[in-house]
Amino acid sequence: MKRIMNIVCVDDEKIVLDSLNSQLTRNFGNSFNYEFAESAEEALEIIEELKNEDDEVIYVVISDWLMPGMKGDELLERVRSKVKNVKTILLTGHVDSVVIRAIEQKNDGGIRCIYKPWNEKELISLINE
Repeated sequence: MKRIMNIVCVDDEKIVLDSLNSQLTRNFGNSFNYEFAESAEEALEIIEELKNEDDEVIYVVISDWLMPGMKGDELLERVRSKVKNVKTILLTGHVDSVVIRAIEQKNDGGIRCIYKPWNEKELISLINE
């Protein structure tokens, strides 16, 4: 069975998705299949499609925290409940105790947090862990 490694990026700002696309492609080339969603709902649809195919495996989901509708930490929790061994990375520009506390309370350490503007090397390092 062929395993295709996927990275799913979620942000309501297209410029952030474009930046992630450039950085991921520069660092990983064609080693991954890249998917991009502008909402948590769209991301869940993509993840469900990838999960339903026999030869697909989700590898990393990178999500913005503050989006209309569902917040990124809730999205990543839902993904972690549906997909085994998925890496989840939360992007946020909100460096305050409320965000950090919410993430810590909901998560068992599986959701990693990186702050906007992020450092490309730090992001790639989290993906490679």
